[in-house]
Amino acid sequence: MSETMLISGVAGFIGSHLADYYLDKGMQVIGVDNFITGNPKNIAHLQHHPRFRFIEHDVTEALYVDEPIDYILHFASPASPIDYLKIPIQTMKVGAMGTHNMLGLAKAKNARIMVASTSEVYGDPLVHPQPEDYWGNVNPVGPRSVYDEAKRYLEALTMAYHRFHGIDTRIVRIFNTYGPRMRLNDGRVIPAFMGQVLRGENLTVFGDGSQTRSFQYIDDLVRGIDLLLHTDYHLPVNIGNPDEISILDFAREILELAGNPDLKIVFRPLPENDPKRRCPDISLARKILHWEPRVSRKEGLAETFAYFKGLSPEELRQTEHKNFDDYIKK
Repeated sequence: MSETMLISGVAGFIGSHLADYYLDKGMQVIGVDNFITGNPKNIAHLQHHPRFRFIEHDVTEALYVDEPIDYILHFASPASPIDYLKIPIQTMKVGAMGTHNMLGLAKAKNARIMVASTSEVYGDPLVHPQPEDYWGNVNPVGPRSVYDEAKRYLEALTMAYHRFHGIDTRIVRIFNTYGPRMRLNDGRVIPAFMGQVLRGENLTVFGDGSQTRSFQYIDDLVRGIDLLLHTDYHLPVNIGNPDEISILDFAREILELAGNPDLKIVFRPLPENDPKRRCPDISLARKILHWEPRVSRKEGLAETFAYFKGLSPEELRQTEHKNFDDYIKK
C-alpha cells in the first residue's frame, strides 16, 4: 500500500505543486485548505484523482483523520504582505494554533512532519547572506511582525514537540519562490510586476530599488523540500537561490521580458521594515542535501510569464473564488 501524505495549505501556490509532486511519486495525498488565501483553481485538476482526497478545513481548529498518515507538510499560512497585513490575526493563529494542531496530529499518527518557515525569520538582516545560525533582526511590533513572529513561533513550537515528545520533525526556511499558480494580487514582486506589464501599467518600484532579493523557481524548492523530508536533520535549513539581484535591475529584466517599450519604472516610498537585503546562505543544504538550484532566472521567469499570459481577463483582475464547489461548477 502506498504511503499517505497530508498537506495543509494544499490550494496555495507551493502546496498545490507539492500535491502534484507526491501524487506523481505514487503517494496518497490528503489536501487540507480553507481557501482564505488558497485558490481552488490550483487543485481543480486533482478533483477526480484516485489518490487525492480534499478536506475543506481551517487548521486552527482540530482536524480528525481516520486513515494512517506517514507524512505531514504544514504549509498553511498567508505568505504575502498584502495577505498578512489584511488578515493579521488569522496569520498569527495559523502559525500558532494551526502548527499546534498539525504537530498534535503528527504525534497521534506517529507521522514525520515538515513545517514551512520563511526567510522572514531573519527580518531586516545585519548578516549577509543569511545562514541558519543567524538569529535575525526582527521588529516584534512592526506591521510585518504578525508573519515574522508567527513563523518564529512555529519553529520554536516544532522544536519543543521534537525535544519533548520525540516527534520526527523538519523545518524548511523558504526564500523567495516563484512560478505558475502564484496570485497576481498577492503583493510579492514577481506577480506584481508581471500583472502590471500584462495590464499595460508602469512598474512600481518601492524606494530607490537598491534593495535586493534572490528568487528560486518552484521546481527547485519542491526538490529541496523532498530531499530535506528524507534526511534525519531536525534543525532549520535554508532553501533558496543565492543569485542576488536589486529590485531595480529586476524590474528592468521584467520590462525586457514583456517587450513593451512604452512601459516605464515609477518609484514609490519604501514600506516600513522592508528588508534591504535578502539572500540565503545555502551551504548547509549543499552539505546535507547535496542540493542547489538548477533553474536559471531567465528560464523560470519565461515559464511564469507564459502562465500569467494565459490567464483570462477576469483572472487578471483577480476575481477570487473562495469556495471549491462554486469554482468547480463554473
